Amino acid sequence: MWEIEDLIRANQLDMDLIRKNIIARYDQPAAVLEEIEQWYSELVDMMRSENVAEKGHIQLNKNIIIQLTDLHLRLLKAPKESLYNASYYQTLPYIVELRSKAGGTLLPEIETCFAALYGYLLLRMQQKEVSSETMMGIKQISGFLALLAEKYRQEKSGELNLEED
Repeated sequence: MWEIEDLIRANQLDMDLIRKNIIARYDQPAAVLEEIEQWYSELVDMMRSENVAEKGHIQLNKNIIIQLTDLHLRLLKAPKESLYNASYYQTLPYIVELRSKAGGTLLPEIETCFAALYGYLLLRMQQKEVSSETMMGIKQISGFLALLAEKYRQEKSGELNLEED
């Protein structure tokens, strides 16, 4: 979604530009294109009303980070989540390093991880070289977030039990 926000910004929150540069590229029936246009229009409205037209994220995206952070903290406290804990502690040095490079901006750990992956995506899109150290960090962060995503899916489907048996 961060990429979608940036695409909307790149098109100056202008629905005519979004139709021309984004929606027109979808090979979909007219009814589906109308739904896509409505979705983009609603996102543009949210970005304007939430004052994130130039930077930042809409509340919808912030809420997901909040939910993931809450789940992350509960997983760390759950005695039977040793695999999750191990993954987190293997990822923690990369999170600490990213935070130190952020120049005092203390994002929540999970948001720091997502920012790292998004930064990597942007570098790849710009065809910039990525160091082997950065690739190691991205691989670790990606694996950690994949595990968190699976736990999130399990929680949403009612399959996750963090209570002791």
